[in-house]
Amino acid sequence: MRGPTFLRDLRFHDPRHEAISRVASRFQLHELAKITGHRDTRMLPRYYHPDAAGPARRLL
Repeated sequence: MRGPTFLRDLRFHDPRHEAISRVASRFQLHELAKITGHRDTRMLPRYYHPDAAGPARRLL
């Protein structure tokens, strides 16, 4: 029996990507790396997609 349609394309890292993307707006890159267990921050941008509006608001 096959699972629901929306689960067929789900990969192991999809929930990780979603969680890190949601938390990224609250932490700086080096803090986020510690939380997620990334030893090398060069891999983190794969998951880290900050919103540009946040830094723009801090500039004002």
